[in-house]
Order: sequence, then structure tokens, then C-alpha cells
Amino acid sequence: MTATDTGAGMTAQAVLDEFSAAGALLEGHFILSSGLRSPVFLQKMLVFQDPVRTARLARALAAAIRAQFGAVDLVVSPAVGGIIPGYETARALGCRAVFVEREDGVFQLRRGFRIAPGERVVMVEDIVTTGLSSRECLAAIRAHPARLLGAACIIDRSNGTADVGAPLVSLCKIDIPAYPADALPPELAAIPAVKPGSRGLA
Repeated sequence: MTATDTGAGMTAQAVLDEFSAAGALLEGHFILSSGLRSPVFLQKMLVFQDPVRTARLARALAAAIRAQFGAVDLVVSPAVGGIIPGYETARALGCRAVFVEREDGVFQLRRGFRIAPGERVVMVEDIVTTGLSSRECLAAIRAHPARLLGAACIIDRSNGTADVGAPLVSLCKIDIPAYPADALPPELAAIPAVKPGSRGLA
């Protein structure tokens, strides 16, 4: 696993150190929310349970967002994983935070949340792997007459290869291998698979 600095003000290694210190950098055989398999899993909720640690990461992400996109009126995040980092990043930006959640399998605003016409919006994720949930979240935002500036995440584990459908800012780009279930390397296939993420929970 190699990490690349993104020029966001917090080094990639510092971001990974936050995950390691929280016990959130796991090794084994994991089923990702995308369905791909990986020898490394980032259990971000172990990071987000610590408000001080989360605030450090969010402040750095907010600074990167300002540098890339300028002023922001609203942060929109996908539930569940994006809610906490989205809220904390919005706090650092001094703007509102809302989230989209799935209804009939499609991300949309609920709970009385609104996106006003012309609002400058950034989508904030926790971790980007394939970019699927980010694209779905951005599609929900584009259903409203706002000014979508782009997207941001704490860790881009695609190492910059994922297409989220908008400019993407990250604190850390890492190259973590991910494999289809029917194309596992022998050393990974020999380990029982676990699914530690939240997608698909009843």
C-alpha cells in the first residue's frame, strides 16, 4: 500500500497515522461495499468516534475544499458513512450540512432537507473506492437547481482512478489493491472473507 500526498495541507502519511492510531487500518480479507475484495479495510467509524481526531481531518479537508472551490454554502453527504465527516467539514467551512439517504434504492433528500437555488454545494464523502456512491450522491444533488462545485473525501483509495463525475479533492490518495471475487490472489483466497461495512444492513 502506497500513499500519495495531495497538497491538501495534511500529509497522506498523517492521514493514515490518524487511522492507524484509531485502530482503523485493518488487514485480512474484506468484502467492500462495491463487492470487490481487498486485503486492507479502512474502518472509518473507529476514527469518527473520536470528535477531536475527526475535527482535525475535517479542518484539513475544509482547507483543501476552500483552496480548490472557494466559498461553500452547503455540504451534502451520503448516508451513512459520510454524515459525520460531512457535518464536521461543514462546521469548519462555516456552512450548513445535510445528507441524502436511500429510498427505494435511490439517494434523495429527506427529513425536510432542502437545497436552495444557486447554493454553492460540495459533496463530502469519507472514502472513495470505485466512486459509485459518490456518483449516486452527485446525481441526487443535480436534481436541484444548485451550483455544484465538486466533491471531496478524506481518503481516495482508488489513487485518483475513480471517476466520481465531478472534480474530486482528497486528503490522501492510496493504492490499495481490490479484486473481483472470482479473481483473488491465492494468499487472499486462503483467508475467510468478512464484510465489515454498513451497506446492505437491514
